[in-house]
Amino acid sequence: MDALIEKLKKQIIEQLNLAEVNPDEVSADSPLFGEGLGLDSIDALELIVLLEKHYGIKIEDPKDGKVIFQSLRTMAEYIKAQGKG
Repeated sequence: MDALIEKLKKQIIEQLNLAEVNPDEVSADSPLFGEGLGLDSIDALELIVLLEKHYGIKIEDPKDGKVIFQSLRTMAEYIKAQGKG
């Protein structure tokens, strides 16, 4: 799981052009939105694209995104649960 979380950190930083963010400073359990990484709704769309592009996962219900995108750990758990990680 830790390897997947590290991979996700790098993919998110690249996908969202977060050049000022150091992957080592991002905690697996920090919120992605709000106080954590400070992502917004446009970034959420980018995360959906990332999951589809890199893992072949489509999120059909936007309400699912609130659960999936809470943190890097919840993203990794979702990817593993889909058999993609």
